[in-house]
Amino acid sequence: MGRFNALETRSKGLGDVILSEKKCMNLNTKGKASHTFDAIVVGSGMSGGWAAKELTEKGLNTLVLERGHDIQHIADYKTANSMPWQLNWMNKPSRDMLKQQSKQARTGYTVRPEASYLFVDDEDHPYEENKRFDWMRGYHTGGRSLMWGKQSYRLSPLDMEANAKEGISIPWPISYEELAPWYSYVEKFAGISGSKEGLAQLPDGEFQPAMDLTPPELDLKAAIEKKWKGRTLIPGRVAHLTAPTKEQIALGRASCQYRNLCRRGCPFGAYFSSQAATLKAAANTNKMTLRPHSIVHSVIYDDKAEKAIGVRLIDEITFETIEYFAKVIFLNASTVASTAILMNSKSKRFPNGMDESGSLGRYLMDHHLGAGASASLETHQDKIHYGRRPNGFYIPRFRNFNEKARGITFVVSVIKVAECEPSGVAGSMASEQISRRNLLPSAPGDFLLAALESAFLTKIIAFHSVRRKQINGDFRLSSLMPNFSRMR
Repeated sequence: MGRFNALETRSKGLGDVILSEKKCMNLNTKGKASHTFDAIVVGSGMSGGWAAKELTEKGLNTLVLERGHDIQHIADYKTANSMPWQLNWMNKPSRDMLKQQSKQARTGYTVRPEASYLFVDDEDHPYEENKRFDWMRGYHTGGRSLMWGKQSYRLSPLDMEANAKEGISIPWPISYEELAPWYSYVEKFAGISGSKEGLAQLPDGEFQPAMDLTPPELDLKAAIEKKWKGRTLIPGRVAHLTAPTKEQIALGRASCQYRNLCRRGCPFGAYFSSQAATLKAAANTNKMTLRPHSIVHSVIYDDKAEKAIGVRLIDEITFETIEYFAKVIFLNASTVASTAILMNSKSKRFPNGMDESGSLGRYLMDHHLGAGASASLETHQDKIHYGRRPNGFYIPRFRNFNEKARGITFVVSVIKVAECEPSGVAGSMASEQISRRNLLPSAPGDFLLAALESAFLTKIIAFHSVRRKQINGDFRLSSLMPNFSRMR
């Protein structure tokens, strides 16, 4: 694999283009060959890594352009093995950090000394908001593949047929049956742990052994299945290796160590990331050239050939504007950035950017984060939980997948056991609704069950722990969060 040295003037005047307000000047057209590849991939994150792997394994010399700095697998995970006392301010954000990363801090967990360096500085990378929009970004090799939640679920035939059946928008151009073999292809390489359940609304995949549910989670599962026919609780389907294949071991990946320090970068390569998997596979072909500090500005369109022929970038270190050329171009710079590149890509045919439908830059859909319900239990205090499972559990959609059912899906995480009381406005609302519905807990699992059913009544509920009981030297906490991205 080739790499550009970020501290060098990389272009050396060959085939470069300097842009001014008045004109463009090619310094040396004979040097164009050195800037020509079979394929160009813009972005090295989740989808960019996959594009690089597939293209290089098919024999194409591929240039991967990353706008941020290079992060080497293992070597550059600065805090991967740091003890709590080795982190500044016991891993709490300072006032300066909160100022510099004010928008990145909105999640409540990103701006901490253990991993704040993976997220952008909002003062250096500002954006305007007419309405609040939380844009979490990481400008480095691997992108958000180093910081994602790793929950991995297939769309079902019901999802892909919904538009056509409900008469809204346009039908999907492909069916689940056409997509299913590619789901399997990705799952086998990435490594997804999970359990086969045979649910029509949540298709099974190519799973490694599921992470075990905890005793209180098993109680909740039994309570749900007892009370509601057709509803269940399953282990989260997550991109963590639990039984690595020979292919995964050959890439240097190993089983999850149950440290739950994933956001720091995993030196074991247990969770799926570009660094641990796809970029490593692409590098092994010796057909990938990775160029960091390369902020792609636009796609170059040839009006005569009526084809996109390359990309124009700005070097983050030297501020030079440089062109690269290829017959195949993949934009994998994330939703917003890829859209911005297309909007900047103006030509005679595309005077307003590469947009013939008028839809470019419109209809952006975000997903919900952080509302829901949580509860705690005092059961199973005679048991000790070893390790820190980097996963929760999942309650598959039980409404809106047939004529009689309408509702939402819940992504849930009961980590450990604790004592708590509901607090705050949302907690009071939940308590009131539970009392009205006679849902006060009477058996193991019923308290969480009550919180779950009450969530449908109040829409947004939160049980906050105001008293946490330390049991066997470990704080035990449970939480439950609805996934509104699947609401219809």
